[in-house]
Amino acid sequence: MARVDDMTETGNGAAEPRRPGSRVRSLVDRWRRDPGIWRRGIVLAVCAVLLALLMLMHAHVPNTIGNLGSLTETFLPWFGVFVPVLLVLALLRRSATAVIAVLLPAVVWANLFGGLVIDRSGTGGDLMVVSHNVNADNPDPQGTARSVAASGADVVGLVELKPAMVPAYERALADTYPYHSVQGTVGLWSKHPLTDSRPVDIRLGWTRAMRATVSAPAGSVAVYVAHLPSVRVKLKAGFTANQRDASADQLGEAIAAERTHRVILLGDLNGTMNDRALNAITSQMRSTQGAAGDGMGFSWPAAFPMARIDQILVKGVEPVASWSLPRTESDHLPIAARVTL
Repeated sequence: MARVDDMTETGNGAAEPRRPGSRVRSLVDRWRRDPGIWRRGIVLAVCAVLLALLMLMHAHVPNTIGNLGSLTETFLPWFGVFVPVLLVLALLRRSATAVIAVLLPAVVWANLFGGLVIDRSGTGGDLMVVSHNVNADNPDPQGTARSVAASGADVVGLVELKPAMVPAYERALADTYPYHSVQGTVGLWSKHPLTDSRPVDIRLGWTRAMRATVSAPAGSVAVYVAHLPSVRVKLKAGFTANQRDASADQLGEAIAAERTHRVILLGDLNGTMNDRALNAITSQMRSTQGAAGDGMGFSWPAAFPMARIDQILVKGVEPVASWSLPRTESDHLPIAARVTL
C-alpha cells in the first residue's frame, strides 16, 4: 500500500499517489526551509576542494619524499572515485555547501580524463602493432604467443623474455612472423623485413631495450621495444622509481637522436603518461590510447587492471585506433594499435 506521505489529495477529496516530480519539489522545499543547509557539511566541502586542488595541481606534488608525485600521477584517474562518494555523503548530510563543492573535483576530473572515456577509435591504418609484457614466469609461453599472433598484428614487441623461454616464442611465432630480433630480454617480431636491429643502452648493465627499422609497404618506421625497471611501493622508501627514471631519461635521449622520422615505441614503461618522470619520452611522443583509444585502456594487473603502464607511443605517425587484447597467462594485458604511416 502507498504511504500517506506519498499521497496527494485531489479536488474531490480522493487521494492519489504523489508524482515523482512532486517528491523532488517537496525535497527541495524541505532543504530550502532548512536553516542549516548552508552551515552543515563544511568538512565535506573542504575535502572536495582539496581533492580538486590535488588533481589540478598534481605536477606540484613533490617527488623529493618517496617519489610521492609520481605515485600520485600513476593512479591519478582513480581519484575520480572519491567524487561520487563525496556527493552521496553531501546528500546524506543535507548540505548544499558540500553538494556545490563536489562539483569542483567533478569538473577537474572531467577536464583531465573525460576525453578518455569516450571511443575515439577510427578505421583503416597502414600498420597494426602489439605490445605485451609476457611475464618471465609465464606458464604457457607458446599459448601466449599464439594468442598475440591471432590478433592479426603486423609487428609485435614482447618484453620480459626469459632467455630459456625465447625458443618457445620463436617456434610459436615463426609461421606468422618471418622476421624477428631478440636483444636481451626484449624482442620484436614482424611480417615485414627488419634491418638495423640493435640493443639500446638504458643504463642498466644488461639489455632491456632495442630498436629496429621495419620496412612496411607504406614506408619505413623505427620501432623501439623497451622494458623500464620495475617500481615498488615500500613503507620506508616510498615509491622506489629512481632507477626507472634514469632509464627513462636515457631512452628519451635515444629516441630524440633517432634519424628516422617515423618512430613507434612498444613496451612496459612501468609508468603512466601522467607520470612526470617519463617526461623525457612523453614530451616528444604521444600515446595511441590517448589519441585514438576506447576507454582508459588500463593494462596492469591483468586480473583487475588499475593503470596503463604498458604503452604504444608514436612520433611522426598518426594513431587510428588503440585497444586492449584478451588476457593471456601473463600478469599484463597485451595492447594493440593501428597507425597510419
